[in-house]
Amino acid sequence: MPPIDDHPLRYQLANELHARPFPIMSAPSSVVFLAIKRRENAVARDRAADIAHLTDLLDRHGVAHPQPGAIHYSGQIGRHVLKWEQHTEFVTYSVLIDGPRDRAFDPVDFSVFPKDWLDNAPGERITSINMHIMPMMEEGTIEASLANWFVPESLAASYVLEKAAMIAGDFRIDPSGHMRFALFVDPETGDRRIGRIVQRLCEIETYKSMSMLGFSRARHLSGQIGEMEKRLTELMVAMTEERSEPENTLHSLLSVSAEVETLSATSSFRFGATGAYEALVNQRIGSLRETRFRGRQTFQEFMMRRYEPAMRTVKSTERRISALSERAIRTGDLLRTRVDVERSAQNQALLASMDRRADLQLRLQHTVEGLSVVAISYYAVSLVSYLLYPLANATGVSKPMLTAVLTIPVVLLVWWMVRRLRARLD
Repeated sequence: MPPIDDHPLRYQLANELHARPFPIMSAPSSVVFLAIKRRENAVARDRAADIAHLTDLLDRHGVAHPQPGAIHYSGQIGRHVLKWEQHTEFVTYSVLIDGPRDRAFDPVDFSVFPKDWLDNAPGERITSINMHIMPMMEEGTIEASLANWFVPESLAASYVLEKAAMIAGDFRIDPSGHMRFALFVDPETGDRRIGRIVQRLCEIETYKSMSMLGFSRARHLSGQIGEMEKRLTELMVAMTEERSEPENTLHSLLSVSAEVETLSATSSFRFGATGAYEALVNQRIGSLRETRFRGRQTFQEFMMRRYEPAMRTVKSTERRISALSERAIRTGDLLRTRVDVERSAQNQALLASMDRRADLQLRLQHTVEGLSVVAISYYAVSLVSYLLYPLANATGVSKPMLTAVLTIPVVLLVWWMVRRLRARLD
């Protein structure tokens, strides 16, 4: 078979499916997780700064640097395993700490990230997780541990993957500033499967935190949207009652429309990203295949009660902005129709006025023509009379009689000549 050329992206695209392998974990162990995001314009951030920040951490442990342009890295730092990933808006650091811990959720575990290194981060912490992984215990023992670690009111706990493990968390920030998740694994659960569960939990928390940014934006915009809706309604009422000048209404409408379009442009990415993150959260929870643990709410139920209302608020705000934009367009169409109708009425009035003026001009023209016939006839009769006076003396006809005889034919002749001249001009 003759050789065939590969597409230049063939290997890159094939390897992308394997670019972010799941960690390999065992019980007992711990995981500390950190997600960093720039506050503004995170998508267009300088990604070289992310690499430089990772390189700084690796240099402190004398570890080789990642490849240029890398979007993920996995390697040993001291006694622990570091996993780094670069995403569209944020970067994540996961440190896998093998072996039992003297204290569950010990904030000392985060000392793997030096304070001065954290202070120089190219962004801000969007979330951090302290995860405690233990072998499966009796349900009563697990219940007692959960009562000590979490807030009962918001605790979610469930078996996952056909009871291969049990997960728990209250989605609250603890006094050390981290989210807590507990993971109890069955002795027969493999290390790779444990790693997949750990990554799913980290993804659920990270994507949940990122999607809540859209909720914060929606609440911030609520008052502004309400004000624009009020202004647009007032414009519609004014147009209905015809108590506003079209020019003033157009100026106000352009102002509202510009604000709506600006609002839509500045919020479209965040709301779109929120929808994508929400879908990922639900997909990651669904992949865990939860079953109930001792009557506790599952992660899915927790999200349904606490998380989904926030996401519905985001979707409602997005629909309000879209509806506001459509209303502005319809208002503009109505205003344009009103202006066209008024302009048509003005044109009709102008045409009627022009018709009246044309009629007056025609009457005046006829009057002038009549006067012209009289004037021309007067002079024509006088001229002809002077020419025929010698003949009148010879025939014995008086001058008045001659003038009277000539008047009728001359007037008719002049009238006929004027009519013919006007017909030629028309």
